[in-house]
Amino acid sequence: MTQTTNRLFDGLGKIMTDAAGVADNVKREIDVIVKNQAERILGDLDLVKREEFEAARDLASNARAESERLAARVEALEAQIAAFTASKGGK
Repeated sequence: MTQTTNRLFDGLGKIMTDAAGVADNVKREIDVIVKNQAERILGDLDLVKREEFEAARDLASNARAESERLAARVEALEAQIAAFTASKGGK
């Protein structure tokens, strides 16, 4: 009786070990399928990648700074023209 019980427990242990291995393999398969599906869905959404967004943001920031610099330069030139015109008109 003792040996039969040991074989029974050994068989149950083997079945449980095999079941755990199968469950682990199924989990890996599901992870791969879900990841591939998520990547496909995100690809279909035509989203911008973070690197591309940051590059565009930097370009916009640089363009804004350049625009402000040029606006200040135009304002200074207009002031010089106004001063020159005033001095010519006073003669």
